Order: sequence, then C-alpha cells, then structure tokens
Amino acid sequence: MSNYSIRDLEQLSGIKAHTLRIWEQRYNIITPKRTDTNIRLYDDQDLKLVLNISLLKDHGYKISEISKMSSEAMAAEVVAISDQQLSYPDQIHALTISMIDLDEDRFEKVISTNILQFGFENTMVNIIYPFLSRIGTLWVTGAIGPAQEHFITNLVRQKLIVAIDGQVVKQLPSSRKYLLYLPEGELHEISLLFANYVIRARHHKVVYLGQSLPFTELEFAYNVHKPDYIFTAITSVPSNHEVQPYVDRLAGRFPESTILLTGYQVVGQDIQPASNTVIINKIDDLIEIVSP
Repeated sequence: MSNYSIRDLEQLSGIKAHTLRIWEQRYNIITPKRTDTNIRLYDDQDLKLVLNISLLKDHGYKISEISKMSSEAMAAEVVAISDQQLSYPDQIHALTISMIDLDEDRFEKVISTNILQFGFENTMVNIIYPFLSRIGTLWVTGAIGPAQEHFITNLVRQKLIVAIDGQVVKQLPSSRKYLLYLPEGELHEISLLFANYVIRARHHKVVYLGQSLPFTELEFAYNVHKPDYIFTAITSVPSNHEVQPYVDRLAGRFPESTILLTGYQVVGQDIQPASNTVIINKIDDLIEIVSP
C-alpha cells in the first residue's frame, strides 16, 4: 500500500489541495492519517475515494450529495459512468483506479473498448500517454509503489508489442531510417516502444536496440546502419548533472544524424540542444517529425 501527500492527490485527481482540506473539514468525507509533525498522509483507499469524487463532480453531482453516498454506491456509480462514457478524462480515471487495485480485467476492458472506438494510436495519444504523464512524476519520486508501476507499465508494454507485431511496413522512396535505444541503465521503455510504432506506421525503417545500451554499442550500431535519426528517452538515467554532457556527446559523436530526445530528465529542463538535436516535448512533436 502506498502513501500519498495532499499534493500527490492534487496531481492525480485534479482537485486542489485547498478544496480537499475544505471537504475534510466541512463534510468529513475523507479522513487522512497524520505524521508526528501533523502532515496529512493518504492511502490507496483515500486516493480512490478522491478520484471517484472527482469523476462524479465532473458529471454533475454536488459534493453535498456525494458526501452522503456509501463507498459501495459511489464506486458502482463511477463504474456505470465509465462504462457508458468514452470521454478521455473518464477513461484516464478508470485506468488510474485499475492501477491502484492492480485490476487487469478493468484495464483490459478500458483499453480494448477504446481501441475499437478510436484506434490504437489515438488511444495511446489521448488516453494512455496523458495517464502515464499524470503519474510519471509520482513514479520518479516514489509516491507510487513498484508493484503498481510494474503492473501498469507491463500491461501497456504488452499492448504495444502486440500492436507492433501486427504492423506491415512497406518501405517508400521517402522512407528514412531511425535508430531507437535507451541509455545504459535506463529501463523505462514505453516511450521508445510507442515511438517504434508511430515511426513504423509512417513506413520508415526502425532499428530497435531497446533498453540499457552502452554508448560503445550505440556507436557500433550507428556505424553499421548510418541512421538519419537517433531517438532516445532519458527518464532516470543519466542523472541530472550528467544529462547535458550526455546530450553533448550524442550530438558531437553523430553529427550527420538528427538526435531526437524526450523523457523526464530532458523535457522542461535547462538542456541546451546542439544544432542537430531536437527535444520532443510531447508525442505530437514526434508524429509531426515522422509524418510525410
């Protein structure tokens, strides 16, 4: 079971910390534990409660009405709304609940329904990516436990591998070559796998080298394939003070390729890209680059 601060709840639910405090005082709708220094701490059940309240409020329920509902009634109403609605926020909410509960059946139902309705790429862009972005900071800071992280990322990873395996890529005269890898020690593969899918869907050639690749092996693969682009995601490795030197090393060692960078350690940081380096702030940026 994980412990969450009030700021964690704010980030996951979209409900301001100030509002949560008011609900606690006025409606007694949530009762957090407190540390020895009187700091609020919330558990998984508290997080689920706040997420359910958030969804019900978005669908017109008043907080005074919600406060009178039992946990069972509230959960049943939320499931009914999620099953009926295919709006992106509702589906992101359902995924968050499935992560907290380690509920694979619920995850499968949400994703399969949306893939049928919107297609695989749109489901990734509009539902899974915002969901992963919402909880990404919490993974890095440790607010979400390893079991929950591994559970949800492995399910997403399975979906991506199946989708990639089903692609039929026809090379075109305009096709370019992309080399995809993660730096040595980096294991967060979701961004890399989805980049693989997106690039292949536009009929480009992908050389996929996967997780935790030593730089010497990157040099070896580069010399064999001479790619037009090198794509990598830096989420946790290298560490903060080593990111800029690593980015500079990439640009300097492979001056004839365009370096595409994304990840928590790059996006929104004070990284100074070289002339042959592009920072991918969101997945739409990559889609624009690889599209004809």
